[in-house]
Amino acid sequence: MDWITGLQNAVDYIEDHLLEEIDYDEVAAQGFSSSYHFQRVFSILCGFTLGEYIRNRRLSLAGSELASCDIKVIDAAMKYGYESPDSFARAFQKFHGILPSQARYGGSSLRSFSRLVLNISMKGGRSMNYRIEERNEMILTGYRSHFTGAPYGKEREKQEEQMFISTRGKQWFLMGASYGGDSYGVVTNLTDEGYDFCYCHELRAWERDHLYDHKVTGVDFVETMGFENITVPKATYVVFETKVTTRPIPDYFEILNQRPQILTEWMPEMGFQLKQAPEFEVYHWLPRAERMIQIWLPIEKI
Repeated sequence: MDWITGLQNAVDYIEDHLLEEIDYDEVAAQGFSSSYHFQRVFSILCGFTLGEYIRNRRLSLAGSELASCDIKVIDAAMKYGYESPDSFARAFQKFHGILPSQARYGGSSLRSFSRLVLNISMKGGRSMNYRIEERNEMILTGYRSHFTGAPYGKEREKQEEQMFISTRGKQWFLMGASYGGDSYGVVTNLTDEGYDFCYCHELRAWERDHLYDHKVTGVDFVETMGFENITVPKATYVVFETKVTTRPIPDYFEILNQRPQILTEWMPEMGFQLKQAPEFEVYHWLPRAERMIQIWLPIEKI
């Protein structure tokens, strides 16, 4: 599939129906895809979710119209898909930094979010190391945070960094419970508004069964740490990995940000597409303080 052409068809459909209730299934059909798969691909290639694009385009146009035309705030709210002036005002202020009533009188700075135009660029000619692996079901133990936006790019980097630096005690506890084993970052429950990011370790069955046994742990606060078991189902994955480094933290965002290349070049070439299943990273702390991170993306044959 030519994803660039399909996405542009979908964007053109959105723009033609921007002031109507937009059916995501119909948008996905313009890109020759299922709704779930289209939304996931859209966020990878564009860096924001489909819902964010629609919302930002509407608010951008609403700001321009309020500043240049004699339209009432309540009429603008209804026109751009909001059920009440209050919900419109909250969204408008979050996007533009001012209230809709302030935009009506001019002189205030407004934010613009332009129509998306996708360009076809030169492809191929790059080397990518990978392997395909069938992974059995895993039961991981960890805790989750809900992140907003798409699970790729700078917004994820900031949210993930904040989670890691503010939950070190939980990380240390899980590392001890797994005897220093690999740690995992699992992306799941993707929706149009965000997703869950789970930090986990793979514990042995005995440790999982006795995680809250005070006689075993010697402490009575484990219940308050928000741990849960997360099942990652059996699936076929394509695995990419960073170079082994002695740096404190390998720059695995370099691989995370290669997803558009993986999606538009590697997958069509190999006849795969993303499968509806969790994706995850594995953080390997190797001997001699060497470190390496793997990215596991679930795939299926087209």
